[in-house]
Amino acid sequence: MAIEVKVPMLPESVADATISTWHKKVGDTVTRDENIVDLETDKVMLEVPAPADGVIKEIIKPAGEIVQANQVIAVIEAGKAAAQPSKAEPAKAEPVKEAAQAPSANKGVAAAALSPSVRRAVAEHEVDVSQVKGTGKGGRLTKENVMAILDQATPATTAGAGYRAEKRVPMTRMRARIAERLLEVKQSTAMLTTFNEINLQQVIELRNRYKDKFEKTHNTRLGFMSFFVKAAVEALKRFPAVNASIDGNDIVYHGYFDIGVAVSTDRGLVVPVLRDADQMSMAEIEAKISEFATKARNGKLTLEEMQGGTFTITNGGVFGSLLSTPILNSPQSGILGMHKIDQRPVAENGQVVIRPMMYIALSYDHRIIDGKDSVTFLVSIKELLEDPARLLLEV
Repeated sequence: MAIEVKVPMLPESVADATISTWHKKVGDTVTRDENIVDLETDKVMLEVPAPADGVIKEIIKPAGEIVQANQVIAVIEAGKAAAQPSKAEPAKAEPVKEAAQAPSANKGVAAAALSPSVRRAVAEHEVDVSQVKGTGKGGRLTKENVMAILDQATPATTAGAGYRAEKRVPMTRMRARIAERLLEVKQSTAMLTTFNEINLQQVIELRNRYKDKFEKTHNTRLGFMSFFVKAAVEALKRFPAVNASIDGNDIVYHGYFDIGVAVSTDRGLVVPVLRDADQMSMAEIEAKISEFATKARNGKLTLEEMQGGTFTITNGGVFGSLLSTPILNSPQSGILGMHKIDQRPVAENGQVVIRPMMYIALSYDHRIIDGKDSVTFLVSIKELLEDPARLLLEV
């Protein structure tokens, strides 16, 4: 019996999707609920599971095709077994399919464990994963590993002295959407940035004192982000305009605190949202951020987890950034930029001492946030983090 494989219902506000990677070819055996194809939208990656056990009879929409919800993209012959290759003519394994089905020679890690972005890169460039050494956690392949192999291979296939490599690839849907949104923010807001610096001595001492007990009690690490989320929420309570947004000729003041936390992935920056962050404990914040990071790396974040948000925090410090100007996450009116912690000489009580200092930045929409409010908002965060007991006392 032939069973149609259809595009699932797409998330709200997503009109269509692009076939990213087929993990099976015609004639391959599939099992019910096995992921057989990845769909890329401008916001999330979607996996399409097999609706039944059987064999791929026909692939109607190849990789690169744009499809809509409920559109038929393949046909499965239910209950049939895949035809076995004859001994006289052994089947030739395709490098692309090895990426999706065959075990990797890389420390025994199965290719099925590859992240969506790595699978896509392997399929697009027809890379044999058995020839690539992974440097990721547990020896897993990363996108950088795949691209490094391509870079090494390019000169060998090109003759002539003075060759300068050049490669043209289309933007992914997500990258194109990011570019569109960033340009829109620059053109439609009166964005300015104010800066300050924080002495994180007390936060670091507090974290070092309790991090082991915190992890044992709550089964999650105590990082710096929970301190910044708590400080941002308290500052937002004091300065409601920073937690507001513009809708036409109206200013919408949000009576809740949904904090977006920027997470970098191979496909681009995504911003999952901590809902009602003011009601979350530090352990809940850390656990949720860790969950978001894992989902983001594996392409598992849902559209619902990234929608909304009233304020955003981004941490360029994890990549070594000393100072930067974060760009607004529209339609929000403020974004806090964290940077790397640097041991620097500072003056304390007339003495020069070495302290762990961090520059922080607040980019804001000057149409609804005055300069005075933006500066004092950032000063509030500085005061709360330089004396973290104030976070508990809310003073």
